[in-house]
Amino acid sequence: MAVPFLRVLQGKLTVVGKSPDGDSIRFVPSRPDLLDDLYRGDRIRTSRVDASVQLRLEGIDAPETHYGRDAQPRGDAARDWLLEQVGFTDVVFDQSATVQSATPATIPATILSKGVDPNGRPIAYVLTGDDGDGLRDGAWVQLETARLDRTANARSLAAGLSYLTLYTSTPAPHRTRLRKIASDAREAAKGVWGVDETAMFRLVDQASISPPNGVLILPKLFRRCTDYLKDRQDGFRGTLPDWLVEVSASGSRPEDDQVLVGGRAEVRLSSLVKQLNDRIGFAPDLLDIVFVEK
Repeated sequence: MAVPFLRVLQGKLTVVGKSPDGDSIRFVPSRPDLLDDLYRGDRIRTSRVDASVQLRLEGIDAPETHYGRDAQPRGDAARDWLLEQVGFTDVVFDQSATVQSATPATIPATILSKGVDPNGRPIAYVLTGDDGDGLRDGAWVQLETARLDRTANARSLAAGLSYLTLYTSTPAPHRTRLRKIASDAREAAKGVWGVDETAMFRLVDQASISPPNGVLILPKLFRRCTDYLKDRQDGFRGTLPDWLVEVSASGSRPEDDQVLVGGRAEVRLSSLVKQLNDRIGFAPDLLDIVFVEK
């Protein structure tokens, strides 16, 4: 699955009536049939209104703007940055964070993808403007470093707007390059890296990890903490690691991810999370982990 060849799809980005965030935006392919050739292409959910599909940007995970009713610090900043970077201006949101209007209404774009995530979203690199020049619609290509650096994905990492989040399906050369970009951003304490508290934080309630006064943590861990807190309100009495194991064992939600640490040891997420009273610790270097694609 971690092969370096990606399918080129030409089309347009669209946001009006949608709820984009810092690592996900909707795309209307010029040739929808090309989606069928992607790994797990049968899972793609296409809008009946405008034939758009929800993308998941490869290699990054931006702070949440709307995980149910909950959000993270800096989520809006990551979303607004992405919209500006791809070319949308004068974006107006309603109270539910749905775009009411934007200039222009759509943006020509090229995406490169080889597969679809379990939620039906093509995992893609996004190029706009002349960054996609020379790429033929429908071709299978390798994404060389120079063009990779011009993707919205890499630019988001370079600006510190998102966390590096790698999967085993991410081609190895891309992992190396994206890790270097994220490392440089972290060394400069850009964006999320200036305030990240994933290594050790207090988890008392949702306010602990949500605006306006909560701490910023890895989005994948934020989502699991949020669900854990809800189950705790419903009577769950164990720790966060206990919860990760239990809900995964029940088969209801695969929350206890398999993780490669340092490219070698494959462990469960629950083994990397430590909890003492209301203190949560996450030991691994965030740039040194790779999640096993389900």
